[in-house]
Amino acid sequence: MSSTTQTGASKFSLSMLINDTRYRSTTFQVIALIGLIFAMGYLVSNLLSNLADAGLNISWRFFGETAGYDINQMPIEYNNQMSHGRASLVGAVNTLIVAFLACVSATILGVVAGVLRLSNNWVVSKLMAIYVEAFRNVPVLIWILIIFLVMSNVLPQPREFRGDAATSSMWFDMVAFTNRGVYIPRLILNDLGWVVFAAFGLSIIGVFAFRRYARNLLFNTGRLIPTFLPSIGILIIPTVLVYFALGSPIGLENPALKGFNFKGGLHLRLSLIALWFALAIYTGAFIAENVRAGIQAISYGQTEAAAALGMRPGRIMSLIILPQALRVIVPPLISQYLNITKNSSLAIAVGYMDITGTLGGITLNQTGRAIECILVLMLFYLVISLSISAIMNVYNNAMKLKER
Repeated sequence: MSSTTQTGASKFSLSMLINDTRYRSTTFQVIALIGLIFAMGYLVSNLLSNLADAGLNISWRFFGETAGYDINQMPIEYNNQMSHGRASLVGAVNTLIVAFLACVSATILGVVAGVLRLSNNWVVSKLMAIYVEAFRNVPVLIWILIIFLVMSNVLPQPREFRGDAATSSMWFDMVAFTNRGVYIPRLILNDLGWVVFAAFGLSIIGVFAFRRYARNLLFNTGRLIPTFLPSIGILIIPTVLVYFALGSPIGLENPALKGFNFKGGLHLRLSLIALWFALAIYTGAFIAENVRAGIQAISYGQTEAAAALGMRPGRIMSLIILPQALRVIVPPLISQYLNITKNSSLAIAVGYMDITGTLGGITLNQTGRAIECILVLMLFYLVISLSISAIMNVYNNAMKLKER
């Protein structure tokens, strides 16, 4: 009798996919997935058929055609005889540059403003509150235009640097601020220049390793060791030693006024600087609120307890409050980084040639390949956004409080 019951219980039939609660949810999910795949296939097939009837076949050959237009900010080699693919790559690099600069600047500005907004000094606290409310309640496009117009009208022209009676001068004979942009020294690398950069990268890893060791030592034994000066030494000394040991393989090319403009060095156009500053200041206001919320989420009793033990306010903030507040700060911080990356598409307002201006602008107009250009543009922003989310989620998991 028992063997018969076990055999019947183990026997499977198709009706169990619907009637048995163990399989029902999976069955419905598979059916929904198959239906979605067929629906998407039908829509794509219908789209391609209609495009073919209209003579608009999907083609990617235009990426190999000559672009025929110039780009004002070229971080990599490019001229107007290169392909549309190369022009799109230049635009993508420009987008990544301004997004990276804005993310770093906005983070620093936001953390400082968020901490100072909770300051006991009434003037400092109110100034930070004014900054946050003023910048986050005005559209970022307006700030981009304001900063661009102010810099283009206030900064001197290159001719004002010429002659003995010059009204403007370079900073340390290396940096020039003009209404055409900022000119800074450019690095000149010899064959062994990459070794210096490798040493600097290893030094950065060494700094993180040392600070992790100091933190573990504090948590495990209660012993607090200095970290600031040793970190500076680990960061600088090995790199300097490698630099001189290899015979100074990295040099500087300073800008110089020749003719009607500066030549040499690295030219940062006003469009790049205006976009960078506007994105950083605007997003920094939102990050400041995230930081303030994260700090206030930590019980004030911990601050009082640390102060009772004789810890200075700076130590309390860096060792006790901020490490715990990060678990509240990081998730919304990811969204702000994504906003910076996507808001960089406003660069066309001031003539900065990012990927929206190259691939989504001139290339699209010249080739007429709107669908292909928009698809690649969407894919680019999707990949960058998912990459930022993945990296920050790894960091967020590392910052979680772990039970012992």
